[in-house]
Amino acid sequence: MQKFPMTAPGLHRLEEELRTLKSVERPAVIRAIAEARSHGDLSENAEYHAARERQSFIEGRIAELEEVIPSVEVIDPAMLSGENVKFGAFVRLVDEETDKEATYQIVGAYEADIKHARLSISSPLAKALIGKKVGDSISVPAPGGDRSYEILAVTFQ
Repeated sequence: MQKFPMTAPGLHRLEEELRTLKSVERPAVIRAIAEARSHGDLSENAEYHAARERQSFIEGRIAELEEVIPSVEVIDPAMLSGENVKFGAFVRLVDEETDKEATYQIVGAYEADIKHARLSISSPLAKALIGKKVGDSISVPAPGGDRSYEILAVTFQ
């Protein structure tokens, strides 16, 4: 069985999503389907088709989460230390072209969220960072050409 590395907050978010899907979203879509059926001819009923599509998405996501959650290996970044970038690390970088700084946490694929600076361990940037230390420069392929970054800090919280 494949294990998925994840932080405790990431696992909590997935468990909460699963609870919401089962207790709120699934019953709501079942009610929406029943209501749409009551409107008659299903072949031309857009509400019915939209509700069925939503139900398919919800059931698929529930199945995915029920498969992933038992396979999670929780890693506590606060228990890690060292100079090298590894799973759970907070990495402060500077773009060598623009001098723009950013800080990312390296997390599991199922908890990645770039809007919250959580970078998937399987992303090109994270792959380039793993094993590097403060002062190292890395080059990452990007759609507009390679980007170069310097590692300013590596911390574990």
